Amino acid sequence: MQRSTFKILFYLKKNSLKPDGTAPIMGRITVNGSIAQFSCKLTIKPSLWDTGANRAGGKSIQAQKINQKLDNIKAQIGKQYQSICDRDNFVSAEKVKNAYLGFSDDYRTFFSIADEFYEEYRKRIGKDRTEKSYEQLLINRRRVELFLQDKYRLSDIPIKEIESQFIHDYYLYLLEERKLAGSTLLTSITKLKQIMLIAQRKGYIHINPFAGFRFKAQTRDRGYLTEDELNRFMTVELRRYKQRQIRDIFIFQAFTGLAYADVRKLTFADIQTSFDGELWLIAKRKKTGTTFYVKLLPVAKQLIEQYRIVAKNQFVFPVPSNVENMNRTLRRIGKQAGITKWISSHMGRHSFATTVCLSQGVPIETVSQMLGHSNIHTTQIYAKITNEKISRDMAALTDKIGDKYQVETNRPQSDFRNIGKVGKRKTSML
Repeated sequence: MQRSTFKILFYLKKNSLKPDGTAPIMGRITVNGSIAQFSCKLTIKPSLWDTGANRAGGKSIQAQKINQKLDNIKAQIGKQYQSICDRDNFVSAEKVKNAYLGFSDDYRTFFSIADEFYEEYRKRIGKDRTEKSYEQLLINRRRVELFLQDKYRLSDIPIKEIESQFIHDYYLYLLEERKLAGSTLLTSITKLKQIMLIAQRKGYIHINPFAGFRFKAQTRDRGYLTEDELNRFMTVELRRYKQRQIRDIFIFQAFTGLAYADVRKLTFADIQTSFDGELWLIAKRKKTGTTFYVKLLPVAKQLIEQYRIVAKNQFVFPVPSNVENMNRTLRRIGKQAGITKWISSHMGRHSFATTVCLSQGVPIETVSQMLGHSNIHTTQIYAKITNEKISRDMAALTDKIGDKYQVETNRPQSDFRNIGKVGKRKTSML
């Protein structure tokens, strides 16, 4: 094919000054009269830019670093241009730009890889994947999408352009802009890492940018109702029937440890008479598929029998389809009961683990089984020592030791009068 005219030029976009006074450096590719422009993802103060040389002026360290990066960009574009010339009968500036940015057939973008994975995941719903976990994937996809728009003004990014700095910026964006924390932040970072591992496994990238990234989420304090708060919540007078229903559901959660998704799908068939002749809840958690076994306490049995009489289908409770609506009602009830905590449906599960079980001396292994945790380390998050338990334990200790230990009482009063003087003498000797 006939040789093309090829040129690369760098220039400053002065009409897009940033708050720090810098302007973005742009690139322009010209091939046979066709032009394509792109961002170099670099910024510099206009006073440091040499318009005649089309690069940073001076010999400062900053200028040297910028010029080194510009030379690298120029070399990469030159390689892509040469590759297209050797392979194709037609070459244009747009084609060269796309090849450089990673949009050619030989390269993949982040969302093209991610969406393939999400589609495969969707097909497994109902087999070994759940609808809820798929929805979580889409939520995290949206977070990356918003990050690209807010940070880079991009709708997608070549997978090869995702480097360690990208990971660090994404982490800070979620933490500072989106106000994520704890397990939510950790999950978002982990889902991004999952896509990068897929890209590496398929050969789209050779080095995983997460290789040098270290992050450990801080565990949030798990809120729960104390014995006093739980009693107030259970006994507060409620005029509305719907409020009483939602309170009953929460109380059932607080005395069985069921999560919102599990109490919503609970049927009378899940209530079984076990080996000891007592009623048990035996079912699988919707979140993990782990089987949980809960021996029903009197409060829970009483609620089941009340709702068995009015049940219109196989479900035990008329649980609202929207958990946030339920949470808002719970907070109104809590306010009426004089409870200032931010009550949610999941706090019932926390209260069961902490107040009803662990604080009463139930072993953590037993609590873990009842909660349906696949790992006991998850249960340890709930292992708090409440003031009520400390009071009971110390009262029991007082009864146990009784008068076993006695302080000598027949001491001269002069011993106590001289305590202060002795202390002062010791201090002066130091």
